[in-house]
Amino acid sequence: MNTNAFALRHIGPREEDQNLMLKALGLESLEQLIYETIPDDIKLKAPLNLDDPMTEHEYLLHIHDLSKLNKARKTYIGLGYHPTVMPAVIQRNILENPGWYTAYTPYQAEIAQGRLEALLNFQTMVIDLTGMEIANASLLDESTAAAEAMSLLFAVRERDQKKAGINKFFVSKNILPQTLSLLQTRATPIGIELVMGNEDTFDFSSDFFGAILQYPGKNGKITDIKSFIGQANNVGIKVAVAADILSLVKLEAPGKFGADVVLGTTQRFGIPMGYGGPHAAYFATKEAYKRELPGRIIGVSKDTNGNRALRMALQTREQHIKRAKATSNICTAQVLLAVMAGMYAVYHGPEGLKFIANKVHNKAATLANALEALGYKLMNDAYFDTLRIKTKAKNIKRVASEKKVNLYYPSKSTVTVSINETTSIRDINYLISVFAEAANKETIVISSIDKHNNIPEQLRRTSDFLKEPVFNKHHSETELMRYIKFLERKDLALNHSMISLGSCTMKLNAASEMLPLSWFKWGNIHPFAPLKQAKGYLTILKELEDQLTEITGFAATSLQPNSGAQGEFAGLMVIKAYHESRGDHHRNICLIPSSAHGTNPASAVMAGMKVVVTKSTAEGNIDVDDLREKALLHADNLSALMVTYPSTHGVYESAIKEITKIIHDHGGQVYMDGANMNAQVGLTNPGNIGADVCHLNLHKTFAIPHGGGGPGVGPICVAKQLVPFLPGNPIIKTGGEKAITAISAAPFGSALACLISYGYIKMLGSEGLTESTKIAILNANYIKHRLEGSYDTLYSGERGRAAHEMIVDCRPFKANGIEVTDIAKRLMDYGFHAPTVSFPVPGTLMIEPTESESKAEIDRFCDAMISIKKEIDAVSKEDTNNVLKNAPHTLEMITADEWLLPYSRKTAAFPLNYLRDNKFWPSVRRVDDAYGDRNLICSCTPIEAYAEA
Repeated sequence: MNTNAFALRHIGPREEDQNLMLKALGLESLEQLIYETIPDDIKLKAPLNLDDPMTEHEYLLHIHDLSKLNKARKTYIGLGYHPTVMPAVIQRNILENPGWYTAYTPYQAEIAQGRLEALLNFQTMVIDLTGMEIANASLLDESTAAAEAMSLLFAVRERDQKKAGINKFFVSKNILPQTLSLLQTRATPIGIELVMGNEDTFDFSSDFFGAILQYPGKNGKITDIKSFIGQANNVGIKVAVAADILSLVKLEAPGKFGADVVLGTTQRFGIPMGYGGPHAAYFATKEAYKRELPGRIIGVSKDTNGNRALRMALQTREQHIKRAKATSNICTAQVLLAVMAGMYAVYHGPEGLKFIANKVHNKAATLANALEALGYKLMNDAYFDTLRIKTKAKNIKRVASEKKVNLYYPSKSTVTVSINETTSIRDINYLISVFAEAANKETIVISSIDKHNNIPEQLRRTSDFLKEPVFNKHHSETELMRYIKFLERKDLALNHSMISLGSCTMKLNAASEMLPLSWFKWGNIHPFAPLKQAKGYLTILKELEDQLTEITGFAATSLQPNSGAQGEFAGLMVIKAYHESRGDHHRNICLIPSSAHGTNPASAVMAGMKVVVTKSTAEGNIDVDDLREKALLHADNLSALMVTYPSTHGVYESAIKEITKIIHDHGGQVYMDGANMNAQVGLTNPGNIGADVCHLNLHKTFAIPHGGGGPGVGPICVAKQLVPFLPGNPIIKTGGEKAITAISAAPFGSALACLISYGYIKMLGSEGLTESTKIAILNANYIKHRLEGSYDTLYSGERGRAAHEMIVDCRPFKANGIEVTDIAKRLMDYGFHAPTVSFPVPGTLMIEPTESESKAEIDRFCDAMISIKKEIDAVSKEDTNNVLKNAPHTLEMITADEWLLPYSRKTAAFPLNYLRDNKFWPSVRRVDDAYGDRNLICSCTPIEAYAEA
């Protein structure tokens, strides 16, 4: 065995296992399977042109050497990103723990109670600090959250405002520059007119439906949002506030002043800057707007026994977006980062957060006093952590650069300094010396930090926060470590068993790919630092772009979109810009097959397009005749086709080149959804198929872990004609010559997470990547074969083969009274997370094993599925008290003194022998979803408190 080969460690089935699987399929070789699976006319003629693979040891040395090219200087740039202190107990037990980072989105609540509780803590923290009624479980970044706030306020306009066509949205000139760029990106396609101005002189015209303020402003100034919100409310203008979450410890909660939405980033709560991300945004609003609230909401419900159980509330919005009426693409979150930020609040508690916030504010005030003593003029007398100084910026910049200090220079006559949690007295003295030298004066030495309060009295916080027990009892490392472990044990992740989710590609997230994420020189680079300080990042990001461009067969790549949903939107916006550059402003029709992901129509609507759905054939393929008919009908206005390949039904459609040609012949562009790219890499590619742009889910195909529902990364790769329109950034130049405005806040999106995919490609190389795709196809077809006779596969290719996933039909079991949900819950008793339930076809399971699962694990899964089928055969519609309907079975049930069920405890908990050695216990019985939606509780306040109210 070649112990140096990373591919050998990544790919699950051993060579002898592969031979056994091929034999079971009646095949002589893996190449024969690929021949029978993929249409000949789309296969690549040559291998991918990538570097030879590195060993894991070589890669870690390589990535360490590259990290030295990054200069992690003292940084006071601010603008929504700050150096932080991540508690080691959180780093070791969450960030570096596969029990947390390999879990999936908590659609199956019974085996996700730990993650759900951590997210409920996050929501409670947000609700308390913002003073709002309801919060979600995170969004992507502050700027995209601001754009979502604008969209929400537009959607909830008063009836008279909608009737009058009121579409103006006021944007404070103090907004972060990257947020302004995002608002511009999102506003125009949905018909919103942005109006920039000074909130102090705003006339509160009835022409406006909403406004957004920055609190504190980008230059540190704290404006009187209380007065602004009061006046806005009087004239029917709804207000969003983008607030620094740490400042809310000292500033009164915007919700107390009547804000409609409060949003921001939780990066300051112990999350490294990572050259821009990933970080968890927060979003809170009024309960009246809960149906318009973007993102995931964790709610409190109860299980079959009436015990408290958590779940994703209003969950159907996630997977079943209304295609024709979609207004927001909500399938996106930053769960792992939200868990970490929430745990930061748990660890420090309210008194710890007050200590940190006071320390930051007092040091900023101490610096301010020293600078004034040196003769500098401060331009904001009310501030939390950021000072704006009137001076010749070039003089300060020269000295600061020499002394290796990063400040922000918004104009030739101003400099800003943002103090952070890591700033020490020594750092304050060093900053003072920079300004003293620039002024040719003797420096002032500070020996202690005095108490200050430069926050206007009417805006000072008086309301309590984080009074719940969870924030007041885990303040020692021992207690927090045990609490984190307590939650982890309630969650089923990849470190326990295979998660065979169709379309989600839950593959190995190798330890060697993950290790660099904790390294100081990768975590502590500000996204707006001078480029010469980020040479390590720029080297990796450029090479990753080139790698992805080669893999997809396109001309260029943008890494900026920080989720798959953002990638979809970015791809469509680039297509839109391309058409408009040719004078085709009228092209707004987007054709979407009926089998497409629910996010596709949502993205199209967000991009200002009109969705036209095309039919599927009985075999699950795109109905080419219907597509041709609709392309012809809309030829004058056709903008794009959104297509997934292999199809969402798990089939390589042989007509794909004909399909792309039809669109091109009628003036449109082809957007390919990259969700199923794990079935293409090295064998075919979107460029070869005829697409013009595709997004890639790096959190699927390229090994970034799902993290319980995020982080995701969704770069777009484009053909030559679309390169000029790749997205830009207002501070760091990115994108094409005619770049569209920003898609995410940071220039390169979640740059820190991109290290994982870089390592994945670097260690696998061309041969390893191609072999991974082949084995993913082999594993899927082996499962299809093993389940034959128990389950029918709904769709197959022309030669009877599946792609990398397949859909099994569970609808016939309704005759026995069994629904697909019952099978999903029963799989928990067998120690498995269910495959994708009822998507894209109701009443089915979509199964995708990936390449990194071994034959032994796949056989265990198949044994479980076959055993469940026997259980289905043994019950009837009238027999509702059965092992499937009662699933999952908890340890509390099995160990109870009384057992009144008509089957044995062994049947319930240990139906197959392997469970004796490795049993996972769901911590709650089946969760009552309907009860949770009827009684929406989204914080960890005890249920009794609501009952009394």
